[in-house]
Amino acid sequence: MSFLSKLFSGSSNQKEIEKLQPLVEVINSLEDKLQKLSAKELKAKTIELQKKLSQGKTKDEILTEAFALVREAAKRTLKQRHFDVQLMGGIVLHQGKIAEMKTGEGKTLASTCPIYLNALDGQGVHVITVNDYLARRDTVWMGQIYRALGLSVGCLVHDGAFMYDPEYIDPEPSRPEEQGSKRDEERDRTGSFKVEQTYLRPVSRQEAYKCDITYGTNNEFGFDYLRDNLVYDLKDCVQRELNYAVIDEIDSILIDEARTPLIISAPAGESADLYYQLANLVKKLKSGKDYIVDEKLRTVILSEQGIDRVTSLLGEDPWANNNLDLVHHIDAALKAMVLFQKNRDYVVQKGKIIIVDEFTGRLMQGRRYSEGLHQAIEAKENVEVKQESRTLATITFQNYFRFYKKLCGMTGTAETEAEEFHKIYNLEVVQIPTNKPNIRKDLPDRIYRSKEAKFRAIIEDVKERHSKGQPILIGTGGFTIGEKTVGAIEKNRIIKDLLKKEGISCQVLDATNHEKEGQIIAQAGRLGAVTVATNMAGRGVDIVLGGNPFDSEKQKEVIKLGGLHIIGSERHESRRIDNQLRGRAGRQGDKGSSQFFLSLDDDLMRIFGGNRLAGLMQRLKIPDDVPIESKIVSRSMQSAQKKIEGFNFDTRK
Repeated sequence: MSFLSKLFSGSSNQKEIEKLQPLVEVINSLEDKLQKLSAKELKAKTIELQKKLSQGKTKDEILTEAFALVREAAKRTLKQRHFDVQLMGGIVLHQGKIAEMKTGEGKTLASTCPIYLNALDGQGVHVITVNDYLARRDTVWMGQIYRALGLSVGCLVHDGAFMYDPEYIDPEPSRPEEQGSKRDEERDRTGSFKVEQTYLRPVSRQEAYKCDITYGTNNEFGFDYLRDNLVYDLKDCVQRELNYAVIDEIDSILIDEARTPLIISAPAGESADLYYQLANLVKKLKSGKDYIVDEKLRTVILSEQGIDRVTSLLGEDPWANNNLDLVHHIDAALKAMVLFQKNRDYVVQKGKIIIVDEFTGRLMQGRRYSEGLHQAIEAKENVEVKQESRTLATITFQNYFRFYKKLCGMTGTAETEAEEFHKIYNLEVVQIPTNKPNIRKDLPDRIYRSKEAKFRAIIEDVKERHSKGQPILIGTGGFTIGEKTVGAIEKNRIIKDLLKKEGISCQVLDATNHEKEGQIIAQAGRLGAVTVATNMAGRGVDIVLGGNPFDSEKQKEVIKLGGLHIIGSERHESRRIDNQLRGRAGRQGDKGSSQFFLSLDDDLMRIFGGNRLAGLMQRLKIPDDVPIESKIVSRSMQSAQKKIEGFNFDTRK
């Protein structure tokens, strides 16, 4: 524990870690005994533990034996052994807390111990992931462990419900020649990104929920809860009582999507003509005169002059006539025009408006803005306006997850939001030590006068590193050029085109191809790889130096070059998102580095004091292509991020 003591010396977190160590030592002491058991004897241990619980023992009293069993099952099925720090993370999850485990530390494997322990009483465990891709992957990957111990595993995704069954053969396999043991071996080697539909047997949603353990996305669990509250007969409900939930990437679900409402609705009458009329009307208004935009609060309001102008264009005064419906639709049309930008907030595909997740860059299929806003955007883009809906049932993730008897979660970045987790959800954050010291080099930010200069610098940095073969991952977010807002999707294309001009090919990962995100991200550590991705894409997938499957010789070559290098093309409004991007490099003690390239035109700089710095650079006559690398500037950026985080926290209360 000498390294751990140095890392957490004198902190309350260190005391939490010290409390866990004796339990880990007991778990370790059981290893020799369990590895002598046959597969049948190992599975029989589950029945023994269930019997102990029925006789009055608590889960805490059987924790060490349960964790030791899972570790042994993992060694036999996945050829992976839980590190001591993974056992610590598992204990924290069992205690109903948040385990902050850095990227690459094996959160998925760490969670199997508390999931198994809490499934033993037969009340069910829900494992919540951020997308269907991860739900399927983990059901099949970790399902091997639970199956070896005699527990059943279900899976809920957008297109159906499944049960893990190693004897089930997909009737339409993608590669029929590799069914069975060959595919088993490949899945275990590439499990961090490989998804196989084989072994997922279609079942009813009720059957999936009756399993001891059920994997699925937050949307699936939330919508099933709403539908259960609309049934006339209790036997038609699919969910059981909400018992124990383990949330993967808990910050994404309980912070980023906390106030996102899940809505079940029915059609309601409203003329589409009105939306088109108002979309054309607000285009005639002028910014700064007819309406005022507050970029910090992301709001837009009509001025007195603007109200007069709208009244004149409409031929009536909805404010004087107390026509609140019309006022509401005018407000929605104005928001749609000013605050919501194509290829940043949404994309247009086949005549439909599809929302883009601002944090992950993923397309949110089937999700619609409420209160007439989606219809206003449809009118703005001149596509078919779908009928507005009447809400039948709604709930936010923040409220839904409070219904569980015990809630816990894991992520690589929770400490910056520890106050919110505690105040809103009564969840404590415990930072789990890394298995090996983190030796990643986080270089100072480089700040340029213009976006053009910044992008030239990024391309030059990529050229230099790529010529040596060092793998590079470029993280992107949205930005503004003049009056035009460019989203992460478009930004990816811009960077790709700039690289192409220099003869550098790259893999691009954004909302347009997120089905492949696991495969793309998993190969970002290959020799000479250049990957451009939205900041949060590919969460849950490790980047292995040298590529995946593992190759020791290729890994040595990449390590000699300094490991994976991360380039952040803009600061996010949340420090947590920046830390997630940085955390892509330096997994499991690997070499790695990171650096952010900023410009005075970046949204965060422009809104929070970039003008002062611009004046300073001008007075000092600093050329466009010469950056400032100053810790003072970096600290001021972090201060701006803290202000925004505080504001966002207040809005989520």
